[in-house]
Amino acid sequence: MVIAIGLTLSGSAISNCQQNWLLAVTAIVIVIGTSIWGKGIIKIVPILLGVVGSYILAAAMGEVDFSKLNEVAWIGLPIDMDRTAISVMKDPNFDLIVTSIIAIFPIAFATIMEHIGDMCAIQSTVGKNFIKEPGLHRTLCGDGLATFLASVFGAPANTTYGENTGVLNLTKVFDPAVIRLAACFAIVLSFSPKFACLIGLMPAATIGGVSLILYGMISAVGVRNLVETSVDFSSSRNVFVAALIMVVSIGVQYGTDGGVKIGSVAFSGLALAAIVGIFLNAILPDQLGMKVKSFNGKEKKYRK
Repeated sequence: MVIAIGLTLSGSAISNCQQNWLLAVTAIVIVIGTSIWGKGIIKIVPILLGVVGSYILAAAMGEVDFSKLNEVAWIGLPIDMDRTAISVMKDPNFDLIVTSIIAIFPIAFATIMEHIGDMCAIQSTVGKNFIKEPGLHRTLCGDGLATFLASVFGAPANTTYGENTGVLNLTKVFDPAVIRLAACFAIVLSFSPKFACLIGLMPAATIGGVSLILYGMISAVGVRNLVETSVDFSSSRNVFVAALIMVVSIGVQYGTDGGVKIGSVAFSGLALAAIVGIFLNAILPDQLGMKVKSFNGKEKKYRK
């Protein structure tokens, strides 16, 4: 499933790279170079250096229109009060509210599947069992509460972002205190419309180049997972489960328009692949010949 996450996301990275391959390749080269040959702090921030280097090149090439920076203030609220839940409740349309909830539910389900996949990928990267401690129920609850608060202020649903797994794998910085500090910086900077505009002016190709590396590293983590857990692909059962997860996730992503629709519900490739994987893993005979970890963190080995 982790491999499928990286491969499914890679399409958006390629689409962004196509807008300017020079900027994309520049970002890729800087990230790889600083990550392999960099020393000290340079080795810790290859993503930031790749983004800044490609951004500077884009500015030198005249690809960025900085005149828009003059139109925004230095300090301001990051919230449009007319788009918040508070404004909606002033003159509530309950039919619209119920319809919106039904329409958003499939998206919430998809983010739950993504959350589980990303947690598995992250715990494999850092070498800790986050399914057991702090526990999947707590991480999902935190994600849900964050999404709830975001919706109150008119923001979209939160997502765990698979790119973070690639950043962890690249920088080797696993201390949660760093993430908390970065979150504080992000909150403070959100009150600067000028900074938000500066980020918004960043060429898509720059983001695409960095994302291409990060998405690839997500899939690489998935491959490492299979190797470290000694998955037996001589078992037909394992082959069927892995093959259908990969094919369904990628096939639905690139072969359909907006996912597979069942009634009014549309399932994304990753959501449908997760359902297929869980279903097959539950009904097929236990002839795995592999070690797996259940959600309680205990390791068990199925008989051949």
